[in-house]
Amino acid sequence: MEITISLKEAGLIIIGVGLIVLIGYCVSLMRNLIVTVKNTNKILEDAQVISGIAAEKSKEIDKIIGDASFTVGKVSDAVKGNQNLISALTSVVNASASLKNLIKKLSKKSK
Repeated sequence: MEITISLKEAGLIIIGVGLIVLIGYCVSLMRNLIVTVKNTNKILEDAQVISGIAAEKSKEIDKIIGDASFTVGKVSDAVKGNQNLISALTSVVNASASLKNLIKKLSKKSK
């Protein structure tokens, strides 16, 4: 029994074997791709939860910073308003100290 294979048939056999190998690689790729997509979906769900928490916290922090800014402004206004009172008290203290020193000098000279 003799089998004769022409070049055309050999080429078709090689192409067929190549297609079978290519299909095997495609099946393997799809299996890995499905696993990767599932893991990516889990990661995206976790990221969505974390970003939601971060958004809530940033709103709370924004409110706290606004309240702190308001409070600092009020304290600053109070300090500015009391600045005249403080400078007047300082002037009175300085004047009384000068008067005290003058009285001491006069009392030393009279002795």
